[in-house]
Amino acid sequence: MPPVDEAAPRPPDRLGYLWLVVAAGLFLFVGGRWNIAWAAWLAPLLLLRFVHGRRAVPGLLLAWLARAVVFAVLLPPILYPPGTAPGGAVPYVVAVLVGGLATVPYVADRLIAPRLRGVAATLVFPAALTGLEYLGSLGPFGAITSTAYTQYGYLPLMQLASVTGIWGITFVVAWFASVLAWVWRHGFAWPAARTPVLVSVVVVSVILLGGGARLALAPPDAPTVRVAGISASRAAAAALHQQLPAATLSALAAGTASPADRACARAAFATLDDGLLTDSAEQARGGARIVVWPETSPTGAAVLQEDEPALLQRAAAVARQGNTYLDLGLAVFLTGPVAGPFARDEAVLIDPTGRVVWTYQKTHPTPADQGVFVVGDGKVPVTDSPYGRLANVICFDMDYSGMIRQAGQSRADVMLAPADDWPAIDPSHTYVSVFRAIEYGFSLVRPASQGLAMAADYEGHVLAAADYFTTDQQVIVAELPTRGARTVYAAVGDVFAWLCLAGLAVLAGLAVRQRRRAPAPAPTRPTGSEVPPTALSRTGALVDRQG
Repeated sequence: MPPVDEAAPRPPDRLGYLWLVVAAGLFLFVGGRWNIAWAAWLAPLLLLRFVHGRRAVPGLLLAWLARAVVFAVLLPPILYPPGTAPGGAVPYVVAVLVGGLATVPYVADRLIAPRLRGVAATLVFPAALTGLEYLGSLGPFGAITSTAYTQYGYLPLMQLASVTGIWGITFVVAWFASVLAWVWRHGFAWPAARTPVLVSVVVVSVILLGGGARLALAPPDAPTVRVAGISASRAAAAALHQQLPAATLSALAAGTASPADRACARAAFATLDDGLLTDSAEQARGGARIVVWPETSPTGAAVLQEDEPALLQRAAAVARQGNTYLDLGLAVFLTGPVAGPFARDEAVLIDPTGRVVWTYQKTHPTPADQGVFVVGDGKVPVTDSPYGRLANVICFDMDYSGMIRQAGQSRADVMLAPADDWPAIDPSHTYVSVFRAIEYGFSLVRPASQGLAMAADYEGHVLAAADYFTTDQQVIVAELPTRGARTVYAAVGDVFAWLCLAGLAVLAGLAVRQRRRAPAPAPTRPTGSEVPPTALSRTGALVDRQG
């Protein structure tokens, strides 16, 4: 069928504002703590319906406003732990900017799709959204707002990440909205809708069947290793805060701590660190061959720089006696006056001989931690062990798929990912790491103080989980496969995302070409005084002949 010129003037959709309001309401449940998986499929559908039912400029501006309002509600608590958000209008300016970026796929669809036919028209929105999310993942926040994460829990669809990365999942969700919106605009007429609907149904069915087949026919079957993720008890965390005055912590941060301040901090840190060492020894006696501490946090381990060697010696003794790998998440407060960052956010891996295998420093601090911790070099450490190849990163690093690709290309089998979260991102931030495990074929152990601790295999099956806020002491114990899986995505990287960007450019070019080749509007039938004189003369001659 010929393309419908949807850019032409049209009567407004009388229910358009209803679709806008409902879409905005649904976007509140897309990602974050209140995530509802199906909201991610329906919200874009209604917003597409709205922008195509209005003149382009006012419709898109209202869509931008709706997205900005939603981000103003959702983003500040996601980006900043309680009490750390910048004052004034900064969070709202960020919401407006992010809302504008989130509207770009709707701009592309509104301007390009009406000039294309059938299936091609339905590909504009998913290609634009996928490409935008990929480019956004290269920025300071990683892929924290990716549509793909909203589909956590539906394992057949999640397996697509092992081939295309999370970008394929984003594409599928967006394509559903685009196809249904296109059919809606064409009055649900089956002759017009048949090809786009059938193509999308076949493709999505193949994806889901393939994911289901992977789960059913290729489950993890390697020997397992017992791993444990432990956090400090609530009592130990409370004792730390009672012993460490705010003034002492401020002096440490400023590099002006007196000997008395450092002695006070040393005693407070020891209360929590000693408990974690005791718990580590207990888990090793129980058979855990890998024990992981969470990332440093208000409830995590910390040590003064001058005391770190002694702490590591004690940890090495625990590792030797327990015949276990011990991965310590630590905040190391630097000695002396500091002009910039005043601490290191570390993960120190000690092997069963007591040797320090590596000291890894976090590469991607959260927005609230900018300027607090020394930034690491971005190299993901990997080592061979009797329990497979081990790799190590910290918390927010797992939001950066490009960085974690190092582990996939090194064929890591088990990822140690100590973390610290807060209520607004609990449990959604843990789910991000599960997608990384599927993308790169490694199993995961992620102890998370102030969040959801989890162990999962490389297909996304949860093997153990415990939430910090619902337990007196958060401990997870699981049997992880010691051999990972090789994935297409680890080998080819973000090819699918780049294909989406290239495809969008091609679709835009086709739309421009189609517009230039579009025939001129057919002349209207002349009436009244507009009847040409030649027609009048011919009519008169006919009357004369008939007369």
